[in-house]
This record gives sequence, C-alpha cells and structure tokens, in this order.
Amino acid sequence: MSFLKKKISRRQFLKASSAVAVSLGFPAIVPASALGRDKRPAPSDRTVMAGIGFGMMGIPNMEAFLSKDDVQWVAVCDVDKNHLLQAKAIVDRKYGNNSCRTYTDFRELSLRRDIDAVSIAVPDHWHALISIDCARAGYDIYGEKPLTHNLTEGRALCQAIERYGRVWQTGSWQRSEENFHRAAELVRNGRIGKVIRIEVGLPEGHYDFARTFGQDRIEPPPPELDYEFWLGPAPYWPYCRSRVHMNWRWNMDFGGGQLMDWVGHHADIAHWGMGWDRSGPVEIEAHGEYPRGGVYNSPVRYWVEAKYADGTPMILAGGYPQIWDGTRWIGQNSWVWVNRGQFESEPASLKNEVIGPEEIRLYKSRDHYQNFLDCVKSRVETITPVEVAHRSASVGHLAVISMNVGRKIRWDPVNEKIIGDPEAERLLSHSYRKPWCLPE
Repeated sequence: MSFLKKKISRRQFLKASSAVAVSLGFPAIVPASALGRDKRPAPSDRTVMAGIGFGMMGIPNMEAFLSKDDVQWVAVCDVDKNHLLQAKAIVDRKYGNNSCRTYTDFRELSLRRDIDAVSIAVPDHWHALISIDCARAGYDIYGEKPLTHNLTEGRALCQAIERYGRVWQTGSWQRSEENFHRAAELVRNGRIGKVIRIEVGLPEGHYDFARTFGQDRIEPPPPELDYEFWLGPAPYWPYCRSRVHMNWRWNMDFGGGQLMDWVGHHADIAHWGMGWDRSGPVEIEAHGEYPRGGVYNSPVRYWVEAKYADGTPMILAGGYPQIWDGTRWIGQNSWVWVNRGQFESEPASLKNEVIGPEEIRLYKSRDHYQNFLDCVKSRVETITPVEVAHRSASVGHLAVISMNVGRKIRWDPVNEKIIGDPEAERLLSHSYRKPWCLPE
C-alpha cells in the first residue's frame, strides 16, 4: 500500500473508527492526523500519544512529553503490571482523572485509531517487532536506541517507516545538545583539517541498574510479570531477577552490553561530524573480554577498530583509559573532543570559531522531544531519523559479529552485505521463538 493510499484510507475510516472507539470504551479523542495535519500543520492541535514499556526510559520519556502543552497522553502498555500501574498513575495525576487506559499486549493498543504517536522503551529484542507493528498501525514513533537488535531488523524497520510514511525519532538525544552540535559542526567545516583518526570511548563492565546483581537463583516469575511475553521472540531462559528489568541488556539474547547501549550516542555523534549518517564502515575488527560465570554474557571490556571508505580509522573502546569517554576527532595538528557536559579542543581557540553563513550548518534542535512533536506536525525528518539510527547502530552490530567469529570482517555499506564470509553473514539476523516473526 502506498503512503498516499494509507492516508486516504485512514481519513475515510475516521467516522467508523470513532464510533467503534466509543463502543469499546476508548476516549473519544480525534487524532490530529485525521484533521488534515499531514497536509496543513496546525501547531495548536494536540498530538495524541501512548507509551509501550516503562521499566527504565519509558517513564522519563513520557514525563517529558507530558510536560508539553500540545500532547494528550491516553494509554500505557507494559507486561509488568507494577510498571503499568505506575505509568498510569503518572498520567492520571497529570490530568486529574482516571482516564488513562492500560494494556499488557501492544497488539491490542495498536488497534486504536485515536492515537497519533507512541513512545517505545522496551528491551532491544523487542524493538523491531513492536515498532513495525506500530508503524503499520499508522503511528509516528519515538523509539529508544540502539535502533534494533540486529542489522536485518534495522533495515526492515527503515523500510517499514518509509512504507507507511511515519515520522521516527531515536532517543539519541545528544544531537539536541549544543556542545555536541557545535563540535560536530566544527569538524564538518574542516576546522581541524583532514581527520586522520576518530576515538569513541564507551563505558565498560555492567551497571546494576535494577539492584539485582547476584540474584541469579532460578525461581518462578512474580505474578505481576508476564515473563513468557517478556521473552517473546528471544531464546528461552529460566527466570531470575538479575536477568530482567533494566539489567536485561547484559545478556546478548536481549541486549548488547555497554557497546550496543552506547553506540547510538557517541558513535552516532562521530558519524554526524564526518557526514557518515547514511553510510558505514567497510572493515571492522573487534575483540572483547567476557565475564566468567554468572548470568551475563556481554563483553565487559572491548576494543573495536573500524575503517571507512575514505580510509579514516575509528576506534571504539570500553575499558581502555587511553581512549577518552565521548567522541574525539583528531586532525593532523588539532583535535575536537566532546562528551556529556564537556567540550574541549586543541588549540583551545577552536571552540570559539565562527561558522559562516555559507558553511555547513547541521540540523539544529535544542529539545529532542519537541523536535519529534514538531516533525509529527510538519512531516519532515527529525534530527535522529530511522536511517541515521540504523547506520549508527551498524558499527556496534558489526563489532559484535566480529567478536563472535574472531576475525576481521569486510562490509559493503551500500548493499549491507558482509563480503566473503558466509559464517559472519548468517549473524546479520537472529532466529525467533515461535510464533514470533519479523513482520513483512
């Protein structure tokens, strides 16, 4: 179905869907897209939103959107009833009522036609399946990084966003911060000359987000958690407290360790400064050190060497102090380095360089959430659209594959194929537990 046909069919369906919504007990809120927003942006219209996943980033993301006058939040969805009720309470307290609807199955939520956009913050192994379902339902999406759990899923999600004409914003919010924007713009405009090396420092080890480290005893799942649904398409693992809620990211069947948790931040900025937003490396070789024992199997220390088509090398490392945390572009006689709350250069005067009106001006946002809402209305790309997020994550995905096969791999970023290595090529995707599959 073409994007044009999608819009026409949704307008034609509005009257009938409104009647069905009322009969099912849904709030009688008309989505702004049905009022012609796609063609005539109306800044005063409310964006009707819902959220899926409230174990960690889901709550702060929702609270940021709730602070916007042009948002009406109507529903929350989570497989853990404690998380679900916490999220509902926040919404109801905001509006002074009890109207926020709750769902434990995202497929039931996506049947609603009174929603414009969703905010998704679920474990990595669920990113693609839930996001594609929501795009197919006609929702614009604010989704967390990394974009997907593997490269095949990433391309499938990019295609779905394009096919259904949806607006996508990735939670790579550093692009909406002034210091990251400024640093990348200086590099893009040649202030350090030819870039001869890029260094990206990421965290090492495992954080105890959920305060469950060491709670590895196999036990029945708590009654408030639908653990079978939480596992979904991932391989079966018996329940233990250390494996779920926030600390799932240290198990490679659910997440990708610190490398994949952070590649969508600092490697994303590295790409931005080099103009590589829609490309990727041509070679990558990675080595990792893994935990001995316990329930986690993601590397606690890692070293990644990537090379791009113009010959520029990039190092991504966690646990190596010689690689500064954040992103550093190194020229022949100068450098620029940026991290959260930090921005330095050599010489120091580089930071004060003025970017002229005829030079490259990068996309500017100073509010990541508002940028998404503005783009929902205008239908233009966000500052971190789906293709950009896919390419940023690709560096990490390829590094994981290189670690798994134990050798350098060559990558064709145009056709997104691993060259001359069938074993590595098979790792571009994962198999799913039945009945789950990657939507077409």
